[in-house]
Amino acid sequence: MFAVPLGDGAELRQLEPWQAEEFYAHIDRGRAFIGRHVGLPDAAHDLDSARRWLQSYADKAAADTGRVYGVRLDGLLVGGVLFRDFNAAAGNCEAGCWLEPAAAGRGLATRAAEVIIDWAVRERGIHRVEWLVSAENTPSINVAKRLGMRREGVLRANYLYRGVRQDTEVWSVLAPEWHAARTPR
Repeated sequence: MFAVPLGDGAELRQLEPWQAEEFYAHIDRGRAFIGRHVGLPDAAHDLDSARRWLQSYADKAAADTGRVYGVRLDGLLVGGVLFRDFNAAAGNCEAGCWLEPAAAGRGLATRAAEVIIDWAVRERGIHRVEWLVSAENTPSINVAKRLGMRREGVLRANYLYRGVRQDTEVWSVLAPEWHAARTPR
């Protein structure tokens, strides 16, 4: 299994179904914090559902339609990044992230997302990377900004989350913008 160093004792690794117990323990530690804006704690509400969620991403990886990676800090799983959707033929994907409270504010989500987006753009030829985020999720919006994404607009009241309609901001970066921002001058 590969590991990509993110600095400061952090690394990025694939998340797989055999890691369901560790993944569930991580989600349980951050359940309230993560669940403020992201439905992952609802999807992984017990060990079996956590295993099914990880299996769904293993299936997506096998079909080349999505992927999930864990962010580890000093060996402990503290968050993750993912391609919720990945369409290499169309050149589009949607990326996202989550962290438990102990890992927030360290730049880990930004660094991890940068690694997977860079891979998607440079290695897989992805042209457009989207970041869909609750308009109330300021930390995730800030990650999109730090990644050099542009805010394209707001999907008003499009997402029903825990019984409440929420607005979704659409952010994106295109391959030429990604390359230009990372090419030394």
